[in-house]
Amino acid sequence: MKGQTVMPETSRRGLLFGTAAVSAGALLTACTSNEPKKTEPAGNSAPADDKPGKAVTIGFAGPQADHGWLNAINVNAKSRAETYSDVTLEITEGSNDTAAQIGQVKTLINKKVDVLVILPADGKALTQVGLEAMKAGIPVVNLDRVFASPQAYRCWVGGDNYGMGLNAGHYIGEQLKDKPNAKVVELAGIDNLELTKQRSQGFADALKNYSNIKLVARQAAEFTVESGQAKMAQLLQAQKQFDALWNHDDDQGVGALRAIKQAGRDEFIMVGGAGAKSAMDAIKADDSVIKATVLYPPTMAASAIDLARALGQSKGISGLSEMEIPTSLTLYSAVVTKDNIDQYLPTGFN
Repeated sequence: MKGQTVMPETSRRGLLFGTAAVSAGALLTACTSNEPKKTEPAGNSAPADDKPGKAVTIGFAGPQADHGWLNAINVNAKSRAETYSDVTLEITEGSNDTAAQIGQVKTLINKKVDVLVILPADGKALTQVGLEAMKAGIPVVNLDRVFASPQAYRCWVGGDNYGMGLNAGHYIGEQLKDKPNAKVVELAGIDNLELTKQRSQGFADALKNYSNIKLVARQAAEFTVESGQAKMAQLLQAQKQFDALWNHDDDQGVGALRAIKQAGRDEFIMVGGAGAKSAMDAIKADDSVIKATVLYPPTMAASAIDLARALGQSKGISGLSEMEIPTSLTLYSAVVTKDNIDQYLPTGFN
């Protein structure tokens, strides 16, 4: 995803855009953090050189935690807020139902919170309530799934789906660049989601740089363990030999790895997507086909809290010359391998 792409799908899995460039989190933690009140997950701690400021109440309307990445979004938001003695977090139950989430956001508006952080179930459908908040003088930090109008938010922060596919393709390309007639297969997400299209486009564009590599098969799964296993089994049956697999989502990758193990196949390398701890543990152990995962950082939720606090205290971001926070921030999809796994392992989510 380059910049702010509208992704209006409303399905339960439509929220899966798979998480943490540590560098992005580090940049934003520099914006107005103070001594933490308690220990929080590694890689998500606030710097201690900034003093507490004006008290800020942040309303957080996040997703239903029915997937590892979605749960990590909620965990990152809560844990970041706990590092700030001057932040009160008003958090909703979390819903992937558009009408329910609109009602939750309206409740937060009526409570007159200082700032809102919203990861919408449907960016288009939640646009009106985002506009309502902005008109009420409540700045909105739009998290990952962008509203249909830039007037509905003050700042957008999210992941780079196109870049995710691009980086996965370049990693695989470099591993296979000297292999004649290399074959690659792709286990995608839900095909009617814009994010899936962007990830596949980035992957395809990267492979164009390697004339010896051909994408020979592609299956779309559903971002679940069960679908990953079923669709991977189909790929393995259809393709008797190939050299690399890119899987868009580490949750469905758990199922994919089961199918691979059951089939007794190990002639190829596998690259995952999102940055789940299970994938990172397997990369570190180096005892299976998975050799890398491309991040889609759930730490974006922690960064959204940083931005919301900065907005509430009328501050900019340390390290930037501007006195205001940016209007958008696209996180980087780093490739995690055994060479840098120790750096990124603390960001892995369950």
